Amino acid sequence: MKVASLIFLLIVLCTINAAPRTVTEAPPSTPRPTEARSRFAMLDDVRLLANGLLQLGQSLREFVHKTKAQINDIFQKLNIFDRSFYQLSVVTSEIKEEEEKLKETTTFLKANNEEIRNLSMEINSKINNILQERSHLQSKVGSLEEKLKGLSETMIPLEQLQEITTLKDVIDSQEKTIKTLLMSVQEQHEQLNSQKIKIKSLEEKLNYDFLQETAEKPADSSPEQPDILEYLTSNSTSSTMDINDFPTDCSEVFNRGQRNSGVYPIKPNQSEPFNVYCDISSDGASTVIQRRVEGSVDFDQNWDKYEQGFGNLEKEFWLGLAKIYSIARQSMYILNIQLEDCRDEKRFIEYMFTLDGPASHYMIHLTPLSGNLPDAMSNHTGMMFTTKDKDNDNLEDSNCARNYSGGWWFNACGDTNLNGRYTWARSRSRTPRRKGIYWRPSRGNSYTLKFTKISMRPMS
Repeated sequence: MKVASLIFLLIVLCTINAAPRTVTEAPPSTPRPTEARSRFAMLDDVRLLANGLLQLGQSLREFVHKTKAQINDIFQKLNIFDRSFYQLSVVTSEIKEEEEKLKETTTFLKANNEEIRNLSMEINSKINNILQERSHLQSKVGSLEEKLKGLSETMIPLEQLQEITTLKDVIDSQEKTIKTLLMSVQEQHEQLNSQKIKIKSLEEKLNYDFLQETAEKPADSSPEQPDILEYLTSNSTSSTMDINDFPTDCSEVFNRGQRNSGVYPIKPNQSEPFNVYCDISSDGASTVIQRRVEGSVDFDQNWDKYEQGFGNLEKEFWLGLAKIYSIARQSMYILNIQLEDCRDEKRFIEYMFTLDGPASHYMIHLTPLSGNLPDAMSNHTGMMFTTKDKDNDNLEDSNCARNYSGGWWFNACGDTNLNGRYTWARSRSRTPRRKGIYWRPSRGNSYTLKFTKISMRPMS
């Protein structure tokens, strides 16, 4: 607008200067100073024109600088777009290669499945023929037995005795053959079932989001043999320290002067001693009962594993329901849940927490206290613990632990599961996402998680 106004002003001035001037003859007595005033007026016009041109030049210079900066910004965005497009094309090509490999494997397994099925049908037909022959031989034996009854008062001829013995031997051999064939048929059925399971798993993989299939796992997440969390014995403890002198939980470890987080032995009341991981800060200490970091430990375990504990206290682990109960029964405790989602957002929530014993299948009772994480566990209060081999949830005719993986205090499935399958990238597909680690409040967004830590400390 400023440039346009200046141009309009210049046009007006040029029009005024170019307009013809009406010259009137001055009387002889008109003095010369009139011509000097007219010349000064023209200089004013020139000065005004020069100022306008100067302002126009400055405005044009600013406009050029702004335009140049916008062009540079556009070039930078185009370069970023080119790099992103190249990376996306590389990932797409890898996805296509993986898809082709999975399709080839599925086709191969289906062909093997069909071949095994034909072989099983052939074996079944042979077994039917053998059974028919066996029934025919049994009928012959029955007729011979009737003949023997009729000849009970006379001597049996040697030929008939030999025929009976031969028939019995044939029947015995046929029974052995049938048993062998039945065993082979059972083996074939087992092979068929394993082939069906493999085909089903491959079909599920084809339905997954391929970004999850091609996502790289962390370099340090190589699977390790998990350490079983066992109770300590006199041979595994220090001889210089009495077992009864062990602290009852991590808060007592802190009260005894320890200020570094790590593994410490404790001995809750009425329990054998065992090792725990103590999360120690300047304010106090908490006993960690669960941690998920990189997916090195399989959390899809049975009831016995979840009761005694599994994993590595330095990395990923589940402390064990029996050990958690032995700590929780000592006093009132606060349960602290810390989560980190796939966007690196960290949140927490705390509950007042009590746990029943094994007779009640470790029923949990929770009362929310504080935190910046939406509550998703209140509707789990009063629920018993469920694993894939022990169903204690509220879902009829189904097992939440089998449907969603891992063991948890399931209500009717779907609310939250911090012991699900670990995933290294967020999936858009519903099937793998519901079997992963997630936190879903009754009203709000579902959080797919990559880090969890559950700890407990006594109420002050």
